Amino acid sequence: MSFVDPIGTSDATSHTDHLPAGDLAQIRAESLTVVRGARTLFTDLSLTVDARSRLALVGENGRGKTTLLHLLAGVGGEEDTPDHGTVHRVGTAALTRQAMRVGATETVGTLVDEAVGASRAAIAALDRATEALTAGSPGADDAYATALDAATRLDAWDADRRVDVALEGLGACTDRDRLLGTLSVGQRYRVRLACVLGASHDLWLLDEPTNHLDADGLAYLTERLRAHPGGIVLVSHDRTLLRDVAREFVDLDPTEDGQVRTYAGGYDAWQDGRRRDRARWEAEHAAQEAEHRRLDEAVQQARDRLSTGWRPEKGTGKHARQSRAPGVVRALHRDQEALEAHRVSVPPPPPRLRWPEVRVRPGVPLLRCQQVTVEGRLATPVSLDLAAGDRLVVTGANGAGKSTLVRVLAGELEPDTGGVRHLSGARLAHVGQEVAAWPGDATAERLHAERVERLVRQGLLAAGDAVGLGATGLLDREARRTPVGRMSEGQRRRLDLALHLAGRPNLVLLDEPTNHLAAWLVDELTAAIRTTRAAVVVATHDRQLLRDLADWPTLPLP
Repeated sequence: MSFVDPIGTSDATSHTDHLPAGDLAQIRAESLTVVRGARTLFTDLSLTVDARSRLALVGENGRGKTTLLHLLAGVGGEEDTPDHGTVHRVGTAALTRQAMRVGATETVGTLVDEAVGASRAAIAALDRATEALTAGSPGADDAYATALDAATRLDAWDADRRVDVALEGLGACTDRDRLLGTLSVGQRYRVRLACVLGASHDLWLLDEPTNHLDADGLAYLTERLRAHPGGIVLVSHDRTLLRDVAREFVDLDPTEDGQVRTYAGGYDAWQDGRRRDRARWEAEHAAQEAEHRRLDEAVQQARDRLSTGWRPEKGTGKHARQSRAPGVVRALHRDQEALEAHRVSVPPPPPRLRWPEVRVRPGVPLLRCQQVTVEGRLATPVSLDLAAGDRLVVTGANGAGKSTLVRVLAGELEPDTGGVRHLSGARLAHVGQEVAAWPGDATAERLHAERVERLVRQGLLAAGDAVGLGATGLLDREARRTPVGRMSEGQRRRLDLALHLAGRPNLVLLDEPTNHLAAWLVDELTAAIRTTRAAVVVATHDRQLLRDLADWPTLPLP
């Protein structure tokens, strides 16, 4: 199988002797196990990708989605080699990574040439074979048939036009001479993605393809993915794309038995299946914990009987006391053996998000904003009042000023006109797009303690009102003790949210809150902000979140 990674890296290949296999294209992974350091990403994982696949790899950041995608592609170095298992490939495929290295002299045309290189080579070979056939050269018939088959399977004559259409559809730069280094990060990614969509490959392996796309680009990408005649493996946090495209889901998040779960039937079937598995896991763990507690209590009761409870009434003879004691001891030993034999074999399930209770009466005024503008960033004056229980969605294209307005409301940015006043009793939390630059050796527990101490010192929080780090369900015990420098992006996002909730805020400002969070956690977050008594402002372009909050008042920024 030929894999084309249109990034200009050394593992990119494009050869005319590796041709599309059409309906026969396939990637078959058997018994894959990957261990990174002390952590096992997955064990004994088998899956097949064929020309009909619409497969999504899902799970929290750091669970191994990108690693698995690279294993299927068969590109990369030692870090993309399984500890056990094999991968078999037939046909051609294109892989896009999240990272993109750009050479100093590489242009838009460099990526386009790599994408359509096999098609151009096939046409050149067909031209030579045609000349040889016309000249009556020996073996010309077979050479012509081979060259024609290659050009046909690549649909070579249309290759450049397909790339041009994709560049236009994604809003990417069409100037072939433009240096990639002079383009924005988003523009470079769009050019690369267009090259994949325009080339003829059986299988597309796409890692977060919606990054840096606007609404039109997202619509075009969705249309192309649904129309692709070959197979697709997709890594994405975009719930709308997953809902619109994926039919099978490989879920890499932790499970009761440590095995990866696969769900068929589309997005809703995945969510339903995941909820059922999670409920069963929680029930089985709770039952084992309850049995362990029962056995432990039985041992304690037996000890109590041995020390005091077995003694007969005063005046009973020595023989009666001696004859009763062995039975009590035997009962204690039986209970101890039962306790030692019982093991809680089902691991504790990951915690669910628990939004803290907010002690505020509905309708209590919290914030007043009057005619605020920020030069060059928020041109249209904005006025609004927020009270406990209020809801607001801020929408607008990139650059419209959504994040600027949220920062002004949070008091982190001074407006050029107008003003914002936080009213008495307001406890504000601003969850921004980027997490803080914490020291790499700091743990979540240390950061939480420092934040609570700061809020108490500032008079914004009574020590007894602080929300414990484990109370939100955002971080498990291991993550709470892990230095942030070793956390995944998803874990850092969870920590950031947990720290903001520590102050039990009654006014919550969320700027693109779905970034780097797993789909199921976003669903839990959505449910939480819909029911909290706090006032909530959400600035987002997340399509699914906008659908889920469609009944909230909206402030569109031009």
